[in-house]
Amino acid sequence: MRTEQSKSTLISVAIVVGLATASFGQKEAPSPVALDGSVYAELSKSPKKASQRRNPLAGDPDAVAAGANLFDQHCAECHGEMAEGGRKGPSLRADPVRQATPGTLFWILTNGVVRRGMPVWSKLPEPQRWQLVSYLMSLSPSGTPSQ
Repeated sequence: MRTEQSKSTLISVAIVVGLATASFGQKEAPSPVALDGSVYAELSKSPKKASQRRNPLAGDPDAVAAGANLFDQHCAECHGEMAEGGRKGPSLRADPVRQATPGTLFWILTNGVVRRGMPVWSKLPEPQRWQLVSYLMSLSPSGTPSQ
């Protein structure tokens, strides 16, 4: 009896190890859309102090243009050329992003969302992160930056 139970346990362990090994080798990018639709949930995790930060480059059209260039270099691959979303990253034209404070967007850029595949951009100089925020804040929901 005990031998049969041991065999059953070993078979169960082998199956679990086999499944874990098979899935471990797969290098699939995390899906940008969570099953519960909370792809933008990280925006709500910004600390209050970070959320209240103001963009020192707000209203500067040169910052928007520079941010667009930075977006093309660093963000478009995942979020789409027009920030409409892509295979790896969600749309940055969606209401939750458009309604986020500049400080919240800066916090997300600085800290990333690593478990969803967004890198930490803290090594990008602070003025460049604010330029990206300026660009994101300029985006309209329709597909063209508002001026």
